[in-house]
Amino acid sequence: MSQPRGGFTLVLVHGGGSRMVHVGCPRWLLRGIVLTVFTFVALLMGTWWDYFSLKRAQIQAASVERRVDAQRAMLDSVEQRVAELNREVGGWQAAHARVWSTFGPGPGGSAKGAGTGGAGMGGAMAVLPLVFASETPALPQALAMLSSTVGETGQSLRALGRFMERTRPILLSIPMSWPVHGPLNSRFGMRPSPWSGELEFHSGLDISANRGTPVMAPATGTVFFAGNGGEYGNTVILDHGHDLRSLYGHLQEIRVKQGTHVERGQLIALTGSTGRSSGPHLHYEIQVHGQAVDPRQFLWE
Repeated sequence: MSQPRGGFTLVLVHGGGSRMVHVGCPRWLLRGIVLTVFTFVALLMGTWWDYFSLKRAQIQAASVERRVDAQRAMLDSVEQRVAELNREVGGWQAAHARVWSTFGPGPGGSAKGAGTGGAGMGGAMAVLPLVFASETPALPQALAMLSSTVGETGQSLRALGRFMERTRPILLSIPMSWPVHGPLNSRFGMRPSPWSGELEFHSGLDISANRGTPVMAPATGTVFFAGNGGEYGNTVILDHGHDLRSLYGHLQEIRVKQGTHVERGQLIALTGSTGRSSGPHLHYEIQVHGQAVDPRQFLWE
């Protein structure tokens, strides 16, 4: 109920109406209580809002940190892979240099200057490998350098492929593989004679092999001779062209005929011990311009 002076009276009833207590409440006090309650509620809601905002920000920060860690791990992996590719490309370059040194300068070689220097690779092969160290450039620069190196190496590979394709018939005619595989009983050059013990010149390789071991042509060619070769016993001679011939002696059986064409890897004979021989083996000889040379300088396997 209202008070005449602008306040409120709070009536408290006790004991079923047998007793009533009147408490006066001024308007300013009531307004203060209401304002205090609203202020408290507002502060509580603001506190909860800040809490949830901070929680959301913490979750987002954790997510960003996980993505950063994943990207850092990916960059480390990419950097490691770039270093591995670098080393591999460096190996390619060394192999290219060895191949081109056999046939002449590689593609892209510079003709400028006439001076000489230390041991090093010239032309397109002189790309220095990238090494990740303390002075390592940033990853984009490293990738750009690696891309350039791979591009140059790819160009060299394509040039080498074209060269190998053009020279394939010649390369296939060079006896670069073993006709049979086995230990060497005797090498090319001077040796004690197996019969007299005196020094004598041995014009080929004696390759140990059981009787009847297949003898494969190490290169394409034409059968120049197939028959009895005196001290060599049953003998096959292949003419590979360019004044290059290969001889196979002490054979048990000949599987080709004179004048026929043979391909690399084709069966031409079986090993034996015919002619002047102390046991089963293959006498393998290479002749250049009619002169015997060491077959090992042709063998790449």
